Amino acid sequence: MIENKNQSRTDIGHLGEFGLIEHLTQNFTIENESTTKGIGDDAAVLSFGDDKVVVSTDLLIEGVHFDLAYTPLKHLGYKAVVVNLSDICAMNAIPTQITVSIAVSNRFPLEALDELYEGIALACKYYKVDLVGGDTTSSQKGLIISVTAIGKAKEEELVYRSGAGQTDLLVVSGDIGSAYMGLQVLEREKQVFLVNPNSQPDLSIYEYIIERQLKPEARTDIKQLLADLGVQPTSMIDISDGLSSEVMHLCKQSNVGCNLYEDKLPLDPQFMNTCEEFNIDSTTMAINGGEDYELLFTIKMEDFEKIKGNPNLSIIGHMTQESEGVHLITRENTKIPLKSRGWNPLKDQDQE
Repeated sequence: MIENKNQSRTDIGHLGEFGLIEHLTQNFTIENESTTKGIGDDAAVLSFGDDKVVVSTDLLIEGVHFDLAYTPLKHLGYKAVVVNLSDICAMNAIPTQITVSIAVSNRFPLEALDELYEGIALACKYYKVDLVGGDTTSSQKGLIISVTAIGKAKEEELVYRSGAGQTDLLVVSGDIGSAYMGLQVLEREKQVFLVNPNSQPDLSIYEYIIERQLKPEARTDIKQLLADLGVQPTSMIDISDGLSSEVMHLCKQSNVGCNLYEDKLPLDPQFMNTCEEFNIDSTTMAINGGEDYELLFTIKMEDFEKIKGNPNLSIIGHMTQESEGVHLITRENTKIPLKSRGWNPLKDQDQE
């Protein structure tokens, strides 16, 4: 876990916009030859030669995407980078640069922004990406973070959501559902704290699922793993809004149906135990919870032997004709229409 620390308070107003940018980015170094010019001019200059460039951007808004009651700023900075790098990974590309823009209210001192950027810097160092630009401005509504990620790949390596075939296998990396259950634990403990501010919860038994929520990782390893296995995915997406939603996206973009098998879902034991404690169905949480940032992709049937038994990958279903629809096949072999019940940021989550 990323550690927090007690800090003094320095007002950011006297620094000015450019002084603040210079302060926050002074310790970032260039890792990629493709970064010709980074921070300090009107625009970054990138050179990728024969590679294709992929770009993705995301917003994280306080009160919508994160709650600072239980999210340390250093974790938040790290996560803000990861969620964008994951989108680059979902194109079967290599992330190389990011830009970071923030809107911040005057309740945040300089030390708080230092902590946020420590997390950003840690992610940049770990994933070997360069911070090459961004913006800062004021906010009346708390903290807003916008990250744009840039990556590269050969044209023949790129994978889209639209390439799945009717007999392809559906594969997922890692395990699913843990991040959402980590959020449920944090939300519960927040309510306990509001009633009794002196409470000191023991969260050690939830360490894995909480870390999956607060400090997720982008699966930058999967591109090379599949290349080493001699497998080229036919379609791919990352699991940010929930497995059910992502399956539906692949099916819609590829004009296919899908059978997803309940007994093949990769679930962590800590996730299972916490679902039981909360008295909620583990399958429902696994397919509808989001923020796992695992990769969901399809492969040709003939590649089955190449990935069979790989500890990083699970075959969880297969694609079908579009007319057959999208279904969950239960452990009792019952066929249930799959509905997209994942995260929808534009919908009131209390409504069905």
